[in-house]
Amino acid sequence: MAVKLGSAYDKEDDGDIIQKDRPTPRPRDAATLILVRRDQAEPRLLMGKRSGRHDFMPDKYVFPGGRVDTADGRVPSLSELRQTVEQKLAHKTRRKPRAFGLTAIRETFEETGLIVGRASDFPGRPAVDWLKYAEQRAAPCLKGFTFIGRAITPPYRPKRFDARFFMAEAEDVLIDERPPVDGAELHDLQWVTLSDAMNLDLPNVTRFMIGEIGERLEKNDPEALRPPFLRWTPGGHSRDRI
Repeated sequence: MAVKLGSAYDKEDDGDIIQKDRPTPRPRDAATLILVRRDQAEPRLLMGKRSGRHDFMPDKYVFPGGRVDTADGRVPSLSELRQTVEQKLAHKTRRKPRAFGLTAIRETFEETGLIVGRASDFPGRPAVDWLKYAEQRAAPCLKGFTFIGRAITPPYRPKRFDARFFMAEAEDVLIDERPPVDGAELHDLQWVTLSDAMNLDLPNVTRFMIGEIGERLEKNDPEALRPPFLRWTPGGHSRDRI
């Protein structure tokens, strides 16, 4: 499942929107959750298709995720990230590491209807963006999250994100067995094997992260590899491990 470094970013002629007539926007912090199911012969990942109306990765299959909101870092959780995960997330950022995990929980709920957490009264007063989640009688939990990678969108895109990718076992972190529900952000939500996922229309960074998942599953250890950090530099695309 390994993916070559040269394919970690999409090329300028891949159909995504490119703009060179205005300053490159500053990347916004974001978080993505890769849920892994093991209830069949092969592990499966939850993916959905972005609307063709989006100006960022239109019509591509991706994992649930989105931009970090200011309130996310203050949301209470029944459990926190493991210390090793926090340390890696703190690399070259001033934001609280827990904010990224909580963003992944909120965005997964908003985009798929799936609830990552535990059946419980919401701890404290929920922020506005967390009201619907809290109405489900659920409380966030972060201990099942593994940080598997970070990627910054290349220049010349109308939107840029500094995205942190998490991996979690669906059977451990989901509150129940409800099916995912298509919404405005993602449709054609489905659980797919890693090999089937590679046949979808994917952004190359998503393809790269699936390769990272594959290596971890083969080793049966989500922390078998240090998280890659993909970004663009004046000398070209760069990758190192955190």
